[in-house]
Amino acid sequence: MIEYLICFFISMVPLIELRVAVPFGLTRGLDPLILYPICIVGNMLPVPVIFFFARKVLEWGKDKKVIGKFFTFCLEKGHKGGEKLQSKAGRGLYWALFLFVGIPVPGTGAWTGTLAASILDMDFKKSVIAVIAGVVLAGIIMGLGTAGVLTILGIGG
Repeated sequence: MIEYLICFFISMVPLIELRVAVPFGLTRGLDPLILYPICIVGNMLPVPVIFFFARKVLEWGKDKKVIGKFFTFCLEKGHKGGEKLQSKAGRGLYWALFLFVGIPVPGTGAWTGTLAASILDMDFKKSVIAVIAGVVLAGIIMGLGTAGVLTILGIGG
């Protein structure tokens, strides 16, 4: 039970999120039918807070002595993510957000996607749907990779 709780908390950590929690749990033999919902909930729990408050907190703290550099980094990451989404997506902005979150490359998880959606003033409900779908996709991809399916198919390393 404690390992499921660890996976829940790993899923909440920025930058590593469910992308680390799923492989961590699967390599410890945890039941995927229990693990996935726990990791998805853990990954999504911060999303409303990020959407409604992160930008305000980051803007407030970007010029503070101790936290300024980190807050500026987070804002720049969100801005770059938002600009990239908007320039490539056009009218398919929510599909782009889904893919941005769902394809598990560093720095494109629920935290960054939600921050980008907030910076772009995207609709909250549509953004959450796109982010949760992306989180599910990322979890599936990470699970398949961890299980060796991608290697068997000749896609992975």
